[in-house]
This record gives sequence, C-alpha cells and structure tokens, in this order.
Amino acid sequence: MPSKQRPLRARVWRLVMGVLLLGIAVTLLLTLPFRWLPPPTSAFILQADSGGLGSARSCAEINRQWVDWQDIAPAAPLAVIAAEDQLFPSHWGFDLSAIATALRERRLGGRMRGASTISQQLAKNLYLWPGQTWYRKALEVWFTLALEATWPKRRILEVYLNTVQFDECTFGVEAASRHFFRKPASQLSRREAALLASVLPNPVKFSAARPSNYTKERSAWILQQMRSLGGTGYLAKL
Repeated sequence: MPSKQRPLRARVWRLVMGVLLLGIAVTLLLTLPFRWLPPPTSAFILQADSGGLGSARSCAEINRQWVDWQDIAPAAPLAVIAAEDQLFPSHWGFDLSAIATALRERRLGGRMRGASTISQQLAKNLYLWPGQTWYRKALEVWFTLALEATWPKRRILEVYLNTVQFDECTFGVEAASRHFFRKPASQLSRREAALLASVLPNPVKFSAARPSNYTKERSAWILQQMRSLGGTGYLAKL
C-alpha cells in the first residue's frame, strides 16, 4: 500500500508543479512585454466596447490615446497617488493596513469600502473584470504580484494613467485631458489633475465636465493632499 501511494503522490505533485509553471509562463507572457511596450488595449476597454462596464452603455467608440511618461504633466501622477494610494512608492502591491481597516468596517456592518492600491487597480483594469467574487480577487492578487515583481513603480503608474477610465468611453489621461480641457496631458494644471483624479472611484457616476458638490470637495481634498506630500518632488521616490 505505501509503495502505491508514493507514485500517486509523485504524480499529483508533478501535476501541481506543471500547472503552477504553466500559470507563471502565461502570466509572464501577458505582463513582461508591457514593461517596455504600450498595451494595445485592456480588459476593461474591451468590455466597455462590447457590452459596457457596470451600468454604463456600450461604447460606439473608445476614446484613448497612449502618451509616454515624459509627456504627462507631473501634477497628474501626483494627483492620482494623492487620491488613490499615498503609500504607492513604498508598498509591494498591497496596503495591508487599509485592507484590515476595510475588513473590520465590513465585519461591523458597514459598507465595504475600497482598499485597492494603484497596482491592484491596474491588474484589474488590464486583465480582469469588475466584481467582488473571491476567484476574481485571487486573480487580481496574482497579477498584482506579477506586475510588482517585473515592472518598476514608474512604469506601473505610467500604464495606469494610460489605462484607467475617466468617463464612460474615455480611457487614459491624454484622452481625458483633451476631452475635458481641450489640451494635452502635458499641459494639465494641478487643479485639472486633481479634478480628473476625483472621478476615479466611479467615472460613470462622477464627471469632470459637470462636477458635483462631492467631486468638487474631493478635488479640493486631493489638492491639499498633493501639497502635504511635498508637491511633484514626491515623484522622485519612484
């Protein structure tokens, strides 16, 4: 009996290792090239184009234009960090204190608030779909670790700025800047960058073109946080 169990365990172990190695190979194929090349699209863009994201309508045309890091006003990445993930330069993909706080609030009966980092949001936008299922979150963790392991922080932020949704059919900071302010992203002011960052929690509900009181208040808070972080010099940490 023991002699039969050993080969079985060996086969199971080889199968597990084979699946793991295949998963790693596929993940590297999907992530590593975009450390240097602009991603041609994203999972969220494809979903917006085909059936709409969340409650949004399907897009007849996607508004997106890639722009390199040096052609983005420094106020834009600073505003996104101030709004979404102030520990971005120092964490390894996850803000454990924010996750613990969100889980504690949920356990006490409160609304489940977001605790995703910029790296997690990029992993979701590039490769996955909206939702809160555990298997989707598990894939998000997997891709987040892959991005953090293979891309520098500045590249993660650069691709995020070129991929994130700012309106129903507008993706990326260059398209958003031209759509809302009629200027390239290189010319964004601090106020405009903060206004764009203020809609990121829900770009379908909130609009930079018609900012609600909440959006205006959030934009003012983001500007204050940008100053507290030390201005654009903060980006030198990336």
